[in-house]
Amino acid sequence: MGNVLGFLYGQCCQPAADSDSLRPHGVSATNAGISALAHDLYHYEITSQVPEGLGKHVVSAKKAQGNWYKKLSVAWRESKPPPKTPEEASRLIILTLKRHHKADVEGLLAFYGLPLPHTLVELSSELPTSLPPGLKFELQTLPVDAKAVADGDTVTVYVSTMDPRESSMVPRDVHVAAVERSKARAERNYPKADALHQKIIDSGYRVLNIQNEEILSHKYRIRLRGIDAPESAMPYGKEAKEELTKIVQGKSLRILVFDEDQYHRLVGDIYCNGKFVQESMLKKGLAWHYKAYDQRSELEKWEREARAKRVGLWASSNPEMPWEWRKNRREGR
Repeated sequence: MGNVLGFLYGQCCQPAADSDSLRPHGVSATNAGISALAHDLYHYEITSQVPEGLGKHVVSAKKAQGNWYKKLSVAWRESKPPPKTPEEASRLIILTLKRHHKADVEGLLAFYGLPLPHTLVELSSELPTSLPPGLKFELQTLPVDAKAVADGDTVTVYVSTMDPRESSMVPRDVHVAAVERSKARAERNYPKADALHQKIIDSGYRVLNIQNEEILSHKYRIRLRGIDAPESAMPYGKEAKEELTKIVQGKSLRILVFDEDQYHRLVGDIYCNGKFVQESMLKKGLAWHYKAYDQRSELEKWEREARAKRVGLWASSNPEMPWEWRKNRREGR
């Protein structure tokens, strides 16, 4: 076939060693269904066989299933670029099979662990064209590490000290430690270099290696303005953290900072690739609009849309609010 299906089959579709992480047809869940779908489309073009186990998820017979895979193979090859995210793969299936039974389409999506139609969201908010009222300053971050996401509404970011705003604020002892650390590493005196780096870290900075370049950077903890995600120990706390991680991992962010909270976190709006992160979290039902601290009507609207669709935490008829959960824990209830 010689196209992206064959490439994905060869590069991405190796079976996982941990059987608990396998999807029904034996492909690693970490591939989010995309490489699994590519594998099966590639396999169908060679053998005209649909994957084993699909019949447990759909209502139509194998002949109809083969027709789906034939259509999807053509659609995948003609898509430019091919799907790269679970949402894109879902939309390709939904559009290609729009005249087929709803139960079959949703069963096929479930088979690959792809988002169902009612959970897909369209993000409307772009970067603001004018400075919002109350804005204190902006941050342009370095790419975010997955481990920097604490939960569904808090993330740690780093900003290069070469940034004009940052360069004037770096303490002299941090500058000196960074220079001495570089010399120690050149001399292969790694214990001294590590000690100097710890001194830098203790001051709220860090030397990051970005594409083989060492960059002195300033650490900030960011609290997403206007939303409150479930705590880690709450239902959907894990899903909220995973969703925020998926959005920001490896990306450079633009953060509009409006305040600082009692935990010394900067409170701000986060934009990733031009899209408003809080909008995505609310529309996917993985956060509440935090009305006590933010009265923006669009946030209320996005929460209301997720409630109506019963997506995410709204699948529960009466989900506990995180601020009430925290209050109950403080009071021992």
